[in-house]
Amino acid sequence: MSADFDFSDSVVLVTGAGGTLGSAVCDAFADAGATVCGADVVGPDDEDFALDTDRVDFYQGDFTDEDDVRETVEAVVDDHGSLDALANIAGTWRGGTPIDETEAKTFDFLMDVNLKTMFLASKHAVPHLRDSDAAGQGAIVSVSARSSLEGGEGDGIYRASKAGVRILTETIAEENLGEVRANAVMPSVIDTPMNREMMPDSDHETWVDPEDIAETIMYLCSDAASVTSGAAVPVYGEA
Repeated sequence: MSADFDFSDSVVLVTGAGGTLGSAVCDAFADAGATVCGADVVGPDDEDFALDTDRVDFYQGDFTDEDDVRETVEAVVDDHGSLDALANIAGTWRGGTPIDETEAKTFDFLMDVNLKTMFLASKHAVPHLRDSDAAGQGAIVSVSARSSLEGGEGDGIYRASKAGVRILTETIAEENLGEVRANAVMPSVIDTPMNREMMPDSDHETWVDPEDIAETIMYLCSDAASVTSGAAVPVYGEA
């Protein structure tokens, strides 16, 4: 069974748009008729840039820098007249060492890329999302992780950063009841070229396709999820 979404009256901002998941989210919203604005720190000239910029209005900016975030969100609203949904996709994984062997720069990097980008994008998007008429309320969907539910060996900083995403999601939902819905998705291992390269001996058949996660993100931004806010939704399939 498949679901059809109509976002033809919506302006959607997707962070981390140049990556595998971010580009899949952009494509899904574009297929559903949305005006899609993709943002990323890397541009189309980067060899790993996966976004089709013919379908998306691209804004290059560093979402760990508040000035860049403010300018990008304001540019989106100026260019398109509104902002109806925000998908916080920017993020990355680092791990492999216990806490006592982890460098402080790794801590700073993961907190910046995984948590600070989500905080800054949400902070500057919320005032505009409160004015959204699409689906009755503005919507934010952020990417947490299944592993954020507990501690684990070797990637504790990553887990902590993604737990922070989940807690901020619940906070934004509580602070904006009736005005902006905020939810998170929790993947495990996503089927991306980078993950296949990092884990060549894993069972890739159990990994979740980015397109399937994109469908869940669209659902959470749609009026079908009008009564859902503050949720952390599993999207890990068999992974």
